[in-house]
Amino acid sequence: MSSQIGILTAGNDSPGLNAAIRAFGKTARSEFGMHLIGFQDGFQGMAEDRAIPLEGDLLSGILTQGGTLLGTSPDHPLEGSHPELTASILETYRRRQLDALICLGGRETQASALFLARQGLNILTLPRGIDNDLPETDLSIGCDTALGAAVEAIDRVHSTASSHHRILIVEIVGQYSGWLTLGAGLAGGADVILIPEVPYHIRKVADAILERRQAGKRFSIIAVAEGAMPYEQIQFFERSRKANQSLRQGDDRDRVAAQLHEIERQATRGNTLLLANRLESFTQLETRTTILGYLLRGGTPSATDRILATRLGTACAALVHENCFGLMVGIRQGVATPVPLEKVAGGCKTVPLDDPRLDSARRVGTCLGDSYPSA
Repeated sequence: MSSQIGILTAGNDSPGLNAAIRAFGKTARSEFGMHLIGFQDGFQGMAEDRAIPLEGDLLSGILTQGGTLLGTSPDHPLEGSHPELTASILETYRRRQLDALICLGGRETQASALFLARQGLNILTLPRGIDNDLPETDLSIGCDTALGAAVEAIDRVHSTASSHHRILIVEIVGQYSGWLTLGAGLAGGADVILIPEVPYHIRKVADAILERRQAGKRFSIIAVAEGAMPYEQIQFFERSRKANQSLRQGDDRDRVAAQLHEIERQATRGNTLLLANRLESFTQLETRTTILGYLLRGGTPSATDRILATRLGTACAALVHENCFGLMVGIRQGVATPVPLEKVAGGCKTVPLDDPRLDSARRVGTCLGDSYPSA
């Protein structure tokens, strides 16, 4: 009897997911004789047993399509939350007599996969994420396409900024890591690059723009990650965190720490508009903002993402055949490499402060908003 394999996509969509589904499905079916079931709309769809057989016709012609043919949803069976969702997923897995479940997704999906693996399910995952913040993989599915779209957007706003002599701020996805913003800013020739890993001083940014103005350059482009924060805000949250930790102990302290983390995440929303207002006040120069958002998640996957998804999908099928589970299949130094989910779940890959790209940015005169001398 052939193996019964389930597959789903969860969390956000990204270019290359269909290519990964295709690669896994074609390999699993033709090389190993597996029967493949796709669950629609992520973990919620699996909980409701909304399944479709992934036959040959459905796997054809999807290599170049963006999004995911299976659909997705934000619901995740994370530990300590949604117990009904978890129970229904376990019931569907057993009723369908699945031999394995393949999950394609980002950080929350990886954490959910580990949780389900600890409930006894045979789980394998593939990394998805346009901001490329998943640890233990050099690239995540979708990040190369998003990089191309972000660079094109910066290229396009150059003409408007130049024509109107404006400061033009481009906000790029990256709540916790600045890989996408740093890459797009470098490739697009941004004059200022602001990322979460490097807290910025608004006066440093303003001075850099005014120096450009004095040198006869009548516009400036700023690439900013959505999670970039001014130094003053970092200091405020650090003081709040230390104060709460001194007052709380044990489980209650952990709960408060989690609440503070969520407050910090929410506080970064609107930071780009605040940056624009403060810059206009400091420089007296007209400032406009473009938020790329969902634009970066759509569209046809790049050649790099199609190849990456195909390599990861085929490697994943081989691991199922070898009964190797509890793993994410990442790419490390050009090689498809399985890593334990324990090393992935709960982690975030951030830009190291000694990353050579940061050094290159500084050497070509790009302002990162840091190292402002104390008043």
